[in-house]
Amino acid sequence: MAGAHGARFLGFKARDAELRTTTSVGAPETAESAPRIADRYAAVTTVLIRVLVLNLGVAIAKILFGYASGAISILSDGFHSLTDAASNVAGLVGVHAARQPPDEDHPYGHRKYETVASAVVGVFLLLLVIEVLRNAWNHLTGRSEAPEISIASFAVMLVTVGVNVVVVAYESRAAERLGSEVLLADATQTRGDVWSSLTVIAALAGARLGLPILDPIAALVVAGFIGHAGYEIARATTGILSDRIVISDADLQRVVMSVPGIVGCEKIRTRGSVDHVFLDLHVWMPPDMRLTEAHDLSHVVKDRLMTRYPQIADAVIHIEPPPVQS
Repeated sequence: MAGAHGARFLGFKARDAELRTTTSVGAPETAESAPRIADRYAAVTTVLIRVLVLNLGVAIAKILFGYASGAISILSDGFHSLTDAASNVAGLVGVHAARQPPDEDHPYGHRKYETVASAVVGVFLLLLVIEVLRNAWNHLTGRSEAPEISIASFAVMLVTVGVNVVVVAYESRAAERLGSEVLLADATQTRGDVWSSLTVIAALAGARLGLPILDPIAALVVAGFIGHAGYEIARATTGILSDRIVISDADLQRVVMSVPGIVGCEKIRTRGSVDHVFLDLHVWMPPDMRLTEAHDLSHVVKDRLMTRYPQIADAVIHIEPPPVQS
């Protein structure tokens, strides 16, 4: 029986080798692929730095004009734009961390530094919400003077909206070209900034027409945008730090059971971020299979899993016989 298992295994291994040869996604990193990966990280970093410069320019313009004019909605939207710049910084930290290989102190790598950076951005967003709400309350209760809405107010907002639209288009194209979830998420956040800026423009128009109360009301709407962004960041970071499941057990089980010779699997566990997953599971194999054959077959399972899900950084497979039926 062991010889028969060995013959079948050689067939399994040959078919999987062919699969890995014809499928580039999820192939192991080689000396030739390493420069391409480094080039990708460099390209993502370049995009983030360019977008960071633009976001800082937009934020500074809004904040300075908001303080000068007293338009609380413009000031609040400037703080919102500042969170886009903070998101760029977090992305740069994450990309830099992703490039660092595991070491003696960090055998699983340094990827969670990106999560920590995102959590810091979430705290920063909370502080911004408090500041925006405080300023809006002062205007609603008459503790601050109504702003003077000028043509310059509309000009500043329209120019910054135009810059943000360019940023969203540029970053979205780069995200698709480079396959970067960081750039895609950052573009999504900037798209939210466009909508909040359009809300501010509508409020300025209302204030210009004699409805100054629309200015602090718009600030409250912007606070809602900021708070929602903070909630999304908090939900994502806590999920990673608490080792929430990343890939469905059922999906992984289907891949494992597609390998001939596997009897079953159980105790499937995943953790990490969506683009950097660690997996461990127990695989049942025929009890009369030789250890060397079982070990080799487990590598076929691992290779097939990492081919189907290239975001898996490592998979630990425990070999055991199927449970005895009572």
